[in-house]
Amino acid sequence: MGGMLALPRGKGPHHVGCTDVMVGHTRQGLFLRLFYPCLLQAGATEPLWIPRSEYCSGLADFTLRRRWCSALLSITIGSCRVPVSWNGPFKPCSSGYPLIIFSHGLRAFRTLYSSVCTELASWGFVVAALEHRDHSAATTYFCTAEAGREEWIPFQQVPQGQKEFYFRNKQVHQRAEECVRALRLFEDIAGGKSVLNILHQDLDLSVLKGNVDLAKVAVMGHSFGGVTAVLALVKEPSFRCAVALDAWMFPLENVLYPEVSKPVLFINTEKFQTPESVAKMKRLSSRNSQTKIITVLGTVHESQTDFAFLPGKLISRIFGARGTLDPNKALAITSQAALAFLQRHLSTGGGQVAQGLGRAGELPSLWGAAGWPLPRWAWDRCFPQQRG
Repeated sequence: MGGMLALPRGKGPHHVGCTDVMVGHTRQGLFLRLFYPCLLQAGATEPLWIPRSEYCSGLADFTLRRRWCSALLSITIGSCRVPVSWNGPFKPCSSGYPLIIFSHGLRAFRTLYSSVCTELASWGFVVAALEHRDHSAATTYFCTAEAGREEWIPFQQVPQGQKEFYFRNKQVHQRAEECVRALRLFEDIAGGKSVLNILHQDLDLSVLKGNVDLAKVAVMGHSFGGVTAVLALVKEPSFRCAVALDAWMFPLENVLYPEVSKPVLFINTEKFQTPESVAKMKRLSSRNSQTKIITVLGTVHESQTDFAFLPGKLISRIFGARGTLDPNKALAITSQAALAFLQRHLSTGGGQVAQGLGRAGELPSLWGAAGWPLPRWAWDRCFPQQRG
């Protein structure tokens, strides 16, 4: 069953390592999966895609509406692995890698975007994929100060009698604040502060000191995470830009739109967005000419997640993961558009944003007509919502 999920390896020049990081013994701490350029290591192990059986239970609750089906999910996808080196040795970079804080979607968790996070890390980015504690994850947990004790935080539906906007708006603010706290974690490490990873992984976080460029930080997310990324731009000036994958704009209050002054790249799928949602994105693009909106034809909402790589009609029906566009090509379009956008807006003086991007011609994406950040072969798959 380990071969059921065929996640692609990163196409960039770097090997990719990853580890889990948990700091703090309360809900106010942080939990994330870190993807980073690493040194090649013989005999490296690959991490599980679904890290623990409790996550299968969380997925079963919302996909199948029956917790007992978690055993079925555990059998079918529980042994799938991500093609990266678990706790692989960090590859030093004297100029510092740029940093991306990644926010997951509703009912997801930190590992379900491993394909896009791996791809970005292979091109010389450090990617911190958060697991949010606002009850929007399928499930999550934290380790209490009492040795060996964990407290789980389940997904929560909108309470009966409460309007969804107010419930989700409170969540999106918590999520954006967690993105800011993740940045603070890297600032603490850069400042030489000792940060304890209570999961006791083999990777020493102090190795990040001097190897992450905190002048080049972006925030990125999918769906609920996409609008989280937009809000994080308002809350933290150090975030220089955002990439929003099929952003669910509903939870963001109207009064904040004028405060989004940084550029955003909206990469939408064909089947998810509504005219109302796109109109909200256009409100932002009308205020900033560097904010762009594109739609990738042949894709559905789950095309931007790892679920797109699950084979078989039954599994894909369960997760709704099938678009008409090949998932590898969809990932290539998404990641290459994001890479070009990040290169433009994280670059200082027009140079490379990361060691390993190589010569300008080696970056597998380019700025096309009207400044659209897409590879030429992808034009026939993308419909620009706005030009300028």
